Amino acid sequence: MYTLFAQLTRLLSAAPVTTGVARRLMESAEARAGYSPQQAQELRDAAYAYLRVVR
Repeated sequence: MYTLFAQLTRLLSAAPVTTGVARRLMESAEARAGYSPQQAQELRDAAYAYLRVVR
């Protein structure tokens, strides 16, 4: 769980809003899908949550 928060923090702090935080989270989830499906799902959930907050 710590690694998920570390990745989210790194993504959110490194990416300006104009690059699309949700897009980067989804790309990270796609990259993680083969290694850790549970972590990939957590990243997808984080992207959806971000979109709900932004809208």
